[in-house]
Amino acid sequence: MEKKYMEKKKIAVLIPCYNESQTIAKVVKDFKKALPDADIYVYDNNSSDHTDEIAKKAGAIVRYEYRQGKGNVIRSMFRELDYDCYLMIDGDDTYPAEHAKEMCELVLSGKADMVVGDRLSSTYFTENKRLFHNTGNKLVRWFINKIFKNNVKDIMTGYRAFSYGFVKGFPILSKGFEIETEMTIHAVDKNYKIVEVPVQYRDRPAGSESKLNTISDGIKVLKTIGRLFEEYRPALFFNIIAGFFFVLFLIAFLPIVFEYFKTGAVPRFPTLIVSTLLGVITIVMWITGVILEIIAKKHKQLYELYLNNLELLKKER
Repeated sequence: MEKKYMEKKKIAVLIPCYNESQTIAKVVKDFKKALPDADIYVYDNNSSDHTDEIAKKAGAIVRYEYRQGKGNVIRSMFRELDYDCYLMIDGDDTYPAEHAKEMCELVLSGKADMVVGDRLSSTYFTENKRLFHNTGNKLVRWFINKIFKNNVKDIMTGYRAFSYGFVKGFPILSKGFEIETEMTIHAVDKNYKIVEVPVQYRDRPAGSESKLNTISDGIKVLKTIGRLFEEYRPALFFNIIAGFFFVLFLIAFLPIVFEYFKTGAVPRFPTLIVSTLLGVITIVMWITGVILEIIAKKHKQLYELYLNNLELLKKER
């Protein structure tokens, strides 16, 4: 039986695409069947294999993003579309449509601001055949859950559902595939309601090629984690740096102190100068962390006020 909160609610299915001619028609048709009242959007990102034409024939609304990169595509999607619920899915037919309604219901019922289609708790590690991807997913998950004190099981899944508030309040900075990592960290830091739904994952069909580059995209993801770590947890970030320089300070300074108390002389002035410099750097890093932590806290307060205003605007729609 259809849920009451699904009635008269607008749902958009968002499919970012780059050269997915082999699978896009099936993806569009599967999600039209799963969510017959939803609008299916395919955002073509400079495809050269007629992905856009195939998507139109399958019944999708096709739009274009000419700046290359998944982050750029999602930025345009989130800015241009006004819906009550947004379901994001990849165009490579690796995620089944059978979970779509459940994920949208969680958003529309108010139980979640972001629903994460969790691949890693189901079939991902057996289905995915790409070298180092399994290890990379585990590494990124470990880093983020340790740094941000959470337990999100799948950080980089491309299968998600979002509320209107999350979409309109998410400042997208990433340009490429690291966008999913940024989404997860933003949701955790801003205390959004996150619900994970285990979903079946299947590897790409034969002949369909992944656009991911294991090394370069992995480096981008790690850089994104580092940047967001500095921005969202500045006190911890700069305290780690301060701790590193403090250890170097002790290694350089303590032998000089012991020598001074033993002989009353300071025989290594260059070492003393270096240790003093290390001590100054330690203090500067610690103070930087304190100042930026205050700024980050103030930003969170302002963001909460922004979300309150966003809710008022949503009611007036």
